[in-house]
Amino acid sequence: MKRLSGLTLLDEREGAGQVAQKGDHVVYNVRLYLNKGDEVLLNEKQAEYVPKEKIRIQDGVTLIDRTVTLGRREVMAGVEQALIGMKVGGYRKVRISPHLAYRDKGLSDLIPPHAVLGAEIWLRAVIETSTVRAQ
Repeated sequence: MKRLSGLTLLDEREGAGQVAQKGDHVVYNVRLYLNKGDEVLLNEKQAEYVPKEKIRIQDGVTLIDRTVTLGRREVMAGVEQALIGMKVGGYRKVRISPHLAYRDKGLSDLIPPHAVLGAEIWLRAVIETSTVRAQ
């Protein structure tokens, strides 16, 4: 994984599927942690508002299947950069500096300003842009 300054790879399991590249639509799950190890309960809060088919319970943990197009800045920069180059079925654990996350704004009641985050990321699927048809 080519790392940006501010993104540190802590752990990785490669996976066996297709490699995610800029321009691909991907489906992934993420768990976020504050630097001291406390989990950010973003998935649990969002689970109240997303369709049930996008919710996955794994080992008693709520995960949300999230879909983005890599390279379009649809997700925080640190997560997007961690996804690029991952293979389907793969896992990465990364540390994300504030400038690649929520900067000086934080996220109301969940993430304080200037927070360093830990993220566990699972890549579930890659849908190449060239195979996506507009409807």
